[in-house]
Amino acid sequence: MTLLTGAYVAGTSPVHRAPAGLKLALLAVGCTALVFARSLPLVGLAAVVVVGLYALARIGVRAAWGQLRPLRWLVVVLLVVQVLIADLPTAVALTGRLVLAVALAALVTLTTRTTALMAALERGLRPLRRFGVDPARVSLLMSLALRSVPVVAGIAGRIREARWARGRERSVRAFAVPLVVGVLRHADAMGEALQARGLED
Repeated sequence: MTLLTGAYVAGTSPVHRAPAGLKLALLAVGCTALVFARSLPLVGLAAVVVVGLYALARIGVRAAWGQLRPLRWLVVVLLVVQVLIADLPTAVALTGRLVLAVALAALVTLTTRTTALMAALERGLRPLRRFGVDPARVSLLMSLALRSVPVVAGIAGRIREARWARGRERSVRAFAVPLVVGVLRHADAMGEALQARGLED
């Protein structure tokens, strides 16, 4: 499982049963609160809350780590850079807020089906119709973006395996070029499918 791929974990916890719209609204509130949690005690308190929500949702450590694992190198780099330009407490607080925000977003995707999220998003965007926003198209765009993440990850995995088999695991070009070609082919196929359904614009 990887971040934001619709890796839904079935369950009957209160978090699972909560409406998708409510979870999206609370996610926005939580991420906003994290922006203002600049001290280590506040970040620590936020971490306790997030861990408590995962426990309430009965999401195991393996599933939770699967959502955060893609961030590990980004966190390391960010932590080092912040230590160099600021200090250790500031660096830990900043990276902690980032990880907690991602963890909250991951909790929503782990406990909510993608279709429910898209339906909630579409309902929330309805007031914007007067400004020319088409909620259905925005929802479709978000759905396609989410579904493309595991596709691209799968392409990257196959290319990585092929590169190892050819003994070229250190060649950046041997990875980047096939990845770009594969992603473009996927985009072309998706565009043709949308065009066939009358959504070419």
